[in-house]
Amino acid sequence: MNVQYRNMDENLVQRIRDDRAKGFKNPYAAADEDCVRRDGSHDRANLWRPAYLRDVEKILYLPYYNRYADKTQVFSFYMNDDITRRALHVQLVSRIARNIGSLLGLNLDLIEAISLGHDIGHTPFGHAGEKCLSNIFHKHTGLYFNHNVQSARALDVLFRRNISLQTLDGVLSHNGEFEQQKYQPTGNRDFSVYDADVRRCYEVSDGGKFLVPATLEGCVMRISDIIAYLGKDRQDAVTAGILPADYRFESNYLGPHNAAMINNLIVDIVEQSYGKDYIAMSPDIFEGLKEAKKENYEVIYLNDTVKKTYDEQVAPMFAEVYERLREDLLKGDESSPVFTHHIDFINKNRALYNAPGEYLSEDPDYIVCDYIASMTDDYFLELYNYLFKEKGHSIRFRSYFD
Repeated sequence: MNVQYRNMDENLVQRIRDDRAKGFKNPYAAADEDCVRRDGSHDRANLWRPAYLRDVEKILYLPYYNRYADKTQVFSFYMNDDITRRALHVQLVSRIARNIGSLLGLNLDLIEAISLGHDIGHTPFGHAGEKCLSNIFHKHTGLYFNHNVQSARALDVLFRRNISLQTLDGVLSHNGEFEQQKYQPTGNRDFSVYDADVRRCYEVSDGGKFLVPATLEGCVMRISDIIAYLGKDRQDAVTAGILPADYRFESNYLGPHNAAMINNLIVDIVEQSYGKDYIAMSPDIFEGLKEAKKENYEVIYLNDTVKKTYDEQVAPMFAEVYERLREDLLKGDESSPVFTHHIDFINKNRALYNAPGEYLSEDPDYIVCDYIASMTDDYFLELYNYLFKEKGHSIRFRSYFD
């Protein structure tokens, strides 16, 4: 089957138009009045700053939001502005998720907040960096590092911005590596359940595969994460020279290119989910999604050339940086960048919001993970060169003109 652009069922199109004309509201959408925060006396919603719009603004102004711009999405070590960075990825996720959410009558502010915050704790060098950091963290603590947990930690613990439970849950539960045909939200409105889920995530290596978002909005964002990268990574693989321009994927049930894939997935999800208390895909589309994702892994993500650079260069550099920062922290060397560029930075930003708690009292391995995860690709390489001027590891970037 070689689908171009599917059209939505005309009966459903008319139903949505009729519902909108009647002012119908989705009873399963997250209501602003149900928003839960750790400190309920602050950040109360009003007419001009509704509940979840406050979360959007908090995330946009978070110090780490700037760093999306120089973090790898999939392809590192390219001097090429046409290759997707994580900043564009979160915007694409937000756009796709809001499109679906608008058609389903969901809370678009909550969708945007989850989308913009979901990768804010991601490491430099994408999932390869995440794997490196998790291996080292596990060696020292027996626990695992996962970027979805770190994103929630950055919003809730590091900067203590009083982000809503609904947004934090969506961020924690977003992991787009684990697709499902149907997402039935849990409806959790309790921080004790959320905190227990966070603790459990540190004990498993799969990033919290057991998690399901509490809201339909979180479910929409989770599937939109996959939609946003599935076809775009294929485009970027051609731009990066990983695949030839005329490469033809065998898994084209969703459509032959990125735009068609996005259209067809959105159409199917809305057809399967409108008026329901869950988010779903049809069996055929879900199988097509799994096949497309599997082929991406085979020909892009596990490409031998890309993997070799990470294994032989990036992994040793991560280990050296981690151990050095950990040693400096345990010695109390306040001239070390872990103090001057990280701990002081966190404390300064906490003070701006009168946030309680002494950051330095946290476990040293968590602090080192926080620092490395916060870095952009360029910052990590600069720090490595600063700490290890005599070391032999170096990264050669592919020039615009190679």
